[in-house]
Amino acid sequence: MILDEFKLDDKVAIVTAAGRGIGAAIATAFAEVGADVVIGARTASQLEEVAEIVGKTGRRAAVVAGDLVSREGMQTLVDTAINEFGRIDIVVNNAGGSMPGPFITTDEEDFNEAFRWNVTTAFNLTQLAVPHMLKTGGGSVINIASAAGCFHDRGFSAYGTAKSALMHLTKNLAQELAPKITVNSIAPGAIATSALDIVIQDEELEKAMIARTPLKRIGVVRDIAASAVLLASAAGSYVTGQVLRIDGGIQRSNLDMGIPDLE
Repeated sequence: MILDEFKLDDKVAIVTAAGRGIGAAIATAFAEVGADVVIGARTASQLEEVAEIVGKTGRRAAVVAGDLVSREGMQTLVDTAINEFGRIDIVVNNAGGSMPGPFITTDEEDFNEAFRWNVTTAFNLTQLAVPHMLKTGGGSVINIASAAGCFHDRGFSAYGTAKSALMHLTKNLAQELAPKITVNSIAPGAIATSALDIVIQDEELEKAMIARTPLKRIGVVRDIAASAVLLASAAGSYVTGQVLRIDGGIQRSNLDMGIPDLE
């Protein structure tokens, strides 16, 4: 059965920023298709809620609450996976983010933080996890990038550039970690999460975003989770070094940042 190719029976996945939104959706989707998960984020109460949902699928979730920006925090995730489940098969680098803004007012600290959040975190967790993945025959690394790393628009000099760098890291690691480990990116467009609440709560802004999206809707977290299941499972085992755009077909930001010409 082709559906069997999408199963993750008895695999172990680490998912960062898994307390809500895309990370939580990926963690619970993995559990639905048979995986145990190590979930990390800052807020313990959110992680416990996700762990409860995972438990209802019959799978297990190990919670790691704390600072996941540091390499030490990433080491804790890896140690937890080995101590609780004895293996690592899948890594989802979902931690990241930064606010868009005009280039002229983006300071050096903001620019560096965009890279630390979106690129260095993925570098650290992947490097720490790979030796354990090799012990069990390999696995899959999935980096959650952004459509902002693919298009070029005003307001994305830090965030968009960092996500583009994450995609390039993906392609480099796909070459270096082959043939045992696949490495791919998912580039979401506008997805209905708490990060987008401030926009979609404004009916006119939401309508404008939908109008600029070829598929005429805002994405949902399950759109991203389904793609992650594909890339993590046997169904995606012949895919590596790719950026899977789940963005409704946009070719530029579907939110006008309102950044004027310089004078």
